[in-house]
This record gives sequence, C-alpha cells and structure tokens, in this order.
Amino acid sequence: MRINWRKRVWIGLLLPVIALAAWTGCDQKADDGAGQDVIELSYSVFFPPTHIQAKRAAEWAEAIGERTNGRVNISVFAGGTLSKAPQVYEGVVNGVSDIGMSCFAYTRGRFPFLEGLDLPLGYPDGQTATRIANAMVAKYNPKELQDTHVLYIHAHGPGILASVKPVASLEDMQGLKVRATGLSSKIVSSLGGSPVGMSQPETYEALQKGVAEATFCPFETLQGWKQGEVIQSVTDTTMIGYTTSMFVVMNKDKWESLPADIQEIVTETSAEFAVRHGEAWDEADASAREYVKGLGHPTLTIPEANQAVWKEKVQPVIDDFVKACEEKGLPGKELVADIQAEIAK
Repeated sequence: MRINWRKRVWIGLLLPVIALAAWTGCDQKADDGAGQDVIELSYSVFFPPTHIQAKRAAEWAEAIGERTNGRVNISVFAGGTLSKAPQVYEGVVNGVSDIGMSCFAYTRGRFPFLEGLDLPLGYPDGQTATRIANAMVAKYNPKELQDTHVLYIHAHGPGILASVKPVASLEDMQGLKVRATGLSSKIVSSLGGSPVGMSQPETYEALQKGVAEATFCPFETLQGWKQGEVIQSVTDTTMIGYTTSMFVVMNKDKWESLPADIQEIVTETSAEFAVRHGEAWDEADASAREYVKGLGHPTLTIPEANQAVWKEKVQPVIDDFVKACEEKGLPGKELVADIQAEIAK
C-alpha cells in the first residue's frame, strides 16, 4: 500500500513532535518520582494515635512524602504498637524501626548527659524547652546519641503535680506516691515524696488503682492521656518547672543509605516540625487547663513566699547532675549554665 506524498510530509513533521512529547513525559515522570523505587520507612511513636504529638508525627511523615514527590513513604506505628516507649531508642539502633520517637528519660542511665535537659530549671513553656533542647544537642553533639541520626528534639511545657488528693504544701508531699520518670523521680524524692517509675501509657491505671497517688507531668497529659479522669487536684509547680525531652531519631545505616537530596528534605522538614511540636505542646497545655477546669478540679498555687523553699529543695538534684557529669568527664556544669542563660532570655 502506497502512502501519498502529503501523508509522508505530515508523518515526517509529526514524528519529532511525538518523540519530544514522549521524552518530556518521561522526564516529567522522573521529576515526579514515578518509576523509581519507593523508599519505605517505619516510624515507631509511643504516643497514642489520637494524641496531638502523634498527629504531628503523622503530619511530618506525610510532608516528607509530599516533598520527595512520593519517593519516600513513612508508615507510622503509634501507641507503642511496634516498640514500647522504653524500647524505642534501642529499637531504632537495632533496626526494629527505621525511625523512633520517645523520651530520653524512659531509659534511665542511657543518656546521662541529656538528663540535664530535663532538670527543674523553671522552663516557662514547651516552645522554649523545645528550642533549648535542640540548641543544646546541636552544640554538644553528645556521644550517647552517636549510634543514631538525630532528626530533632521536642519537649513539653513545665511539669505540674496532678494528684488524687490536694497538695497545697511540702507537708502534703511527704510520703506521697508520685509517678515520675528519669530526673523527675529525683525531684519527687527531694520534695519528700516516694517516686513510682513508669511511662505515660501505664499511668492512668496506676492512678486509678492507687499504685500512684499523684503524677508529675505537663498539663496536656491530663487531657491527652485522659488522666484528668482519675485525679482530683492540680498543683502549679512551674517555679521548679522541669521538662521531658523527646527524641526523633533514625537508624544510622538507614540514614546514610538515603540519597543526598532526600537527606536535605528530611533535615529541612525536621527543623520546621521541631517548632511545630513545641507550639503543639503549648496549645495542648492551654486546652488541658480548660479541660481540667471543666471537670471541676481546682488548680492550687504555691504562695510566692514559699516558692523559694521548693526551689531550694530541688537544688540538690541539679548539683548531683553536675557532680555525676564531672565524674564521667561530661560538661554538665556548662550545660546547666547554657540552659539557664537561654531560659533567662
């Protein structure tokens, strides 16, 4: 079958256009990440999925997926379903999960230098605590974190005392069974109480059954973990406001296997979300105050004249930390001074 000359001309003209379109389409697909192997990552989060911090973690994972044009897919396992809160960090080291979020304080003795972040130094809010925690980790780059890649840190607002019975003075603290973790256990002891070590997921039932009579926690916990249902009173202890610093870390080998452009996206997104986590802590604290008020639970304030005594009681906790660091050759004194200077700003 012959093709007349007009058809030959049109075919000759169209072939380059079709080839260009095909090439452009392939190039566009490459830009969009289509046709490339998707990097699958698992993320273990100890917060329950309904908690604002678990939601922030999911938003971070989604943002990574969007900003890498689908080249990275992060599956979030909230509520300790992949690894329980105290095992999250080691789980990341050992490859149980690629990424993990939990508290340094849940693994007592594992992070001797970073315990200093949680000291009762009078943190005013979560944004300040988060900013300081990231700045200190960046400045000191502690050896105890070298077996993972740190993405970011976030930390809650000042810890308060929530109790089954009202605590209005140091006399009321004597012998009180208080749920605490890490350095907050030492705070309880310094105030005359009896610390009961456990993670947040265990605390509701402990308060309900009398295993613990009170808990040191940020305000948000009373709503986010529903612990407001099993306490009757709150004592404002922000004058000795401690925090609990939480890590978001990635398995080191997994991090090093990522392409450089993806590493850059993850780093930039993590810096952005550190701020968002800090903001979320403060928003959650504000919401929880209204929640507790709605339950009819009073918030007691320590008279200003007595606040200095509470500060004196916890000073040995700070001194012991500095001494322990000196014995290990760690710059604990410098860390405390840096934190105090940042809080003063």
